[in-house]
Amino acid sequence: MTTSTAPAASTVPTTPVRTPRAWRALLPALFVAPASMGVSGPSLALPDAARELGVSAGSAAWLMTAFGVGMAVGTPLLSATAGRRGPGGTVRASGALLVLGSALVLAAGSLPLAVAGRAVEAVGAAGVTVAAFQLAGRDGTGRTSGIVAIGSAVGGTLGLFAGAAVARAAGWQAALVLPLLSLLVLLPVLRLTGRATPRTGVATPGAAPGVVRPLDILRTPGFPAAAGLMLALSTVNFALLYAAPHRFSALTGWSPVRTGAVAALAALTGALLSWLLIRLAPRLGTRRTRTLLAAASATALLLAALAPWPVAVLLGSGLSALATAGGQGVLTGAATRGLGEERQGLGIGLFNLAFLTGVAAGPALAAAVAA
Repeated sequence: MTTSTAPAASTVPTTPVRTPRAWRALLPALFVAPASMGVSGPSLALPDAARELGVSAGSAAWLMTAFGVGMAVGTPLLSATAGRRGPGGTVRASGALLVLGSALVLAAGSLPLAVAGRAVEAVGAAGVTVAAFQLAGRDGTGRTSGIVAIGSAVGGTLGLFAGAAVARAAGWQAALVLPLLSLLVLLPVLRLTGRATPRTGVATPGAAPGVVRPLDILRTPGFPAAAGLMLALSTVNFALLYAAPHRFSALTGWSPVRTGAVAALAALTGALLSWLLIRLAPRLGTRRTRTLLAAASATALLLAALAPWPVAVLLGSGLSALATAGGQGVLTGAATRGLGEERQGLGIGLFNLAFLTGVAAGPALAAAVAA
């Protein structure tokens, strides 16, 4: 599983920041990993949340769906902030939103307030991701961006276990505010941002480009197929993120913490193995790679939803994480290959909107089917 989003506008640092190179590469990844935990953290705590809030399990799934919606809305909004004020402004705004959203969740005595808090928290998490990729973009080699993407994937998968563990220790609401852990490195990240001035004339995912330019990108050869497949892969992945651990627990009778540990390990293994698929993709070619991604996702769904063996459910989760992480790595380039440099930022933003739509839709669809 992966939860990375597009980098925001490029910035030109006006004051050099004296930070060791390894730390510059690692800090953005450490910043984004807890934010990504917000996607998966509540999964195994939802039954407790439903019980305390007096709602059905399907209604409680909105605590996950709201996070996907908030990230989908927050990514362009915070990208626009990044374009105007640079990464430092984005980091500050994101931190404030994380605190506000988490406060609403912790104070919530009803589902609507908890859902509203999760949505605000998700906007902050989207800003964290935007800022992390923007900082990573200063490394022209692309290696730091890769480290940030891995950090996002690791955070998203480990959130299953972390959410179950903190819910057991401190209650279900604690599992919903894991993105607050990003604040532990907020000050070092702010120092890393330095003072930066946004470049003028560079298209960003959050800029207001008018309707014509997005429509023009949607008509670019290769973009609709890549974005459509990413939407399908993401929807399946986040549906399984909601449903597969519960099915595994029902088949084994294991506790949420134990289930979260093995489910996180399965998803993490799949996400890390996606690197092999990304490296193999150029030799396979576009058509065969897309066919392989679609087949892997469909197989994962069948295994996790229908197989009577717990190990097959875990295999389905891991296979879906592999297909989704691999899809992000392969399909982003395919979606934007036909775009000029001035439209790359907007194209990546629209592509990632397809991914984030799946983040929101997957749990809602899984809850509806279960109901």
